Amino acid sequence: MEYNRTTPSADGYYMPAEYEPHKGCIMIWPQRPGSWKKDAKDAEQAFCAVMEAITKSEPVYLAAGKKVLARAEAFAAQQKEKYREAIACGRHFPVTVFEAETDDAWARDMAPTFVKKGGSVRAVNWSFNAWGGTVDGLYASWKLDDAFALDFAKREGYFCYDAAPFVLEGGSIHSDGEGTVMVTEACLLSKGRNPQLSKEQIEEKLKAYLGAEKVLWLPRGIYLDETNEHVDNVCAFVGPAEVVLAWTDDPKDPQYPLSLETLQYLELQTDAKGRKIIVHKLPIPDVPVCVTPEDLEGYVFEEGEDTREVGERLAASYVNFYFSNGAVIMPAFGGKNAESDQRAAEILHSICPQREILPVYAGDILTGGGNIHCITQQIPQGKAEKEDAVQHRAAGKSGKSRKENQRSGSRRSKYYFTAGTF
Repeated sequence: MEYNRTTPSADGYYMPAEYEPHKGCIMIWPQRPGSWKKDAKDAEQAFCAVMEAITKSEPVYLAAGKKVLARAEAFAAQQKEKYREAIACGRHFPVTVFEAETDDAWARDMAPTFVKKGGSVRAVNWSFNAWGGTVDGLYASWKLDDAFALDFAKREGYFCYDAAPFVLEGGSIHSDGEGTVMVTEACLLSKGRNPQLSKEQIEEKLKAYLGAEKVLWLPRGIYLDETNEHVDNVCAFVGPAEVVLAWTDDPKDPQYPLSLETLQYLELQTDAKGRKIIVHKLPIPDVPVCVTPEDLEGYVFEEGEDTREVGERLAASYVNFYFSNGAVIMPAFGGKNAESDQRAAEILHSICPQREILPVYAGDILTGGGNIHCITQQIPQGKAEKEDAVQHRAAGKSGKSRKENQRSGSRRSKYYFTAGTF
């Protein structure tokens, strides 16, 4: 068997939990006129606030297109100067900017998923189709987004498994790092993802590329979540056999039956190690967050792009947080939801007492269609395993040198990459 035909699971690699140590975080500077109003100025402020919170405990690798590269570099330079002394002694971390063209800024869904074995880290590339392709995708062209994961892996020198043409987004999976992966049926079984595959076949793909032993199929996500209800907006692992679940006590709220169905499912489940799952209820904002006329100022939608309407309810959830090495970066919505913001922070502090809880106003991210977890992708701590090292071992297993393998007609897969730097 050719080495490049293998999978992470076959090689002993698995997706670690997000609360495990990170090397850093991938983000993308916002600029899409159909996602971010007013030339993305409000979104920029929100993204920068998230980055400033993250860099308290880990580096940020920031992609930016040519048109906005100078703005991203200016922010990085400002942060470097502001925290010069702290960065020098390891109490703060830099933002490293690199040029990359994308269709939008949802790093969670288009950046690589990372897997590890011991101290070694590799990447996984999925097919990306803008959350549904021609069925119910949110914009008509996604070529640049789809290329981002492979390009990033190449740039940083990570060996990258290519799961294409299997369609998956990073926001649709959560792992506990101990054999259990969590998804929603609403998303992964939607017709715009992998309609040619059965539920059982999809599960086998997840096990193969995430190193999972068990998949928890949550039935539903957050009401009106335009990603077909990503799991990262409704439920997240906060420890082994322990999750937070977006919740409401109001039976009249349309979220209530969705969360109740998911709770009832989880109460009957065990994880890959046979442990009952502890569920912490994390209430959604007290007041539904809806699109205002002001929110629509300055949007420019392309043909075939999903649009916004005044009064439209947005998929606001406190579960869409990011674990940094030292903190939980939590979405806050302010205004009428100031009390529920505070309550969510207190609940997360009780669950994660060893971490600082850092609420960041995320209303201007939410209007784009996602939240803090959606614009971030963690890189696990560990050494990037380079192409040459993998090729060398593969050649050794076959009893041939790398050159002999090439001469004998074996082809290098498109996901073999050489090392690169920013």
